[in-house]
Amino acid sequence: MPVSSPVPLEIIYRDADLVAINKPHGLLVHRSFIAADTSEFAVQILRDQIGQKVYPVHRLDRKTSGVLLFALNDRMNSLMQIQFQEGKVEKHYRAIVRGFTPDYLEIDYPLKRDDGVVQEAFTAFETLQKKELDLPFGKHPTSRYSLVDLHPTTGRMHQLRKHMAHIFHPIIGDRPHGCNKQNKFFKEYFEMDSMLLHAREIKFVHPDNQNILSISANYQSEFERMLNALEFQI
Repeated sequence: MPVSSPVPLEIIYRDADLVAINKPHGLLVHRSFIAADTSEFAVQILRDQIGQKVYPVHRLDRKTSGVLLFALNDRMNSLMQIQFQEGKVEKHYRAIVRGFTPDYLEIDYPLKRDDGVVQEAFTAFETLQKKELDLPFGKHPTSRYSLVDLHPTTGRMHQLRKHMAHIFHPIIGDRPHGCNKQNKFFKEYFEMDSMLLHAREIKFVHPDNQNILSISANYQSEFERMLNALEFQI
């Protein structure tokens, strides 16, 4: 559900030039004309929380939780945006998806932007766990789900959501790219209407000291609840 009050954000990393939060599901990164229904954004909340201007160096979907990185000055903002644009930041996401996925798969499938431009898009993923539950779904006597680690090397709009839908293993709770029947099932059976996609970790070379910096975010409570409900081992 969308965040309804400006509660303090969980800061998971901070130095003189960078700060990272564990973004909650439902929180927009910044103001957007497509989301006139909300007045709260990560940029404003974090700015007020730490008392200084912040610059988001990348984006997460409103429905995606996890690691979100900000620069604290123009110089670091430019340096980090270059790293993201050049694909030098290693990104790992966790998702719960429909069905039993392959142990490992590379998805090389171009995606079309809203303006019609087609862009190359590449995602690799590893299946961490598979679960089959005694929950009838449709014509099937059981329900099958997989917990996957997704590693995109490009950063297209809704890339992971579109790529997983493309191989018929949509992310649970994804709208409009996911499975409406599964989403309805989760809402009715588990009272769950979040999207089960979490930005677990980013790794990059710090522009100032040249050290490799790895920042990870724990699962949000709703993601963790569903891991337990579906009997995945956390």
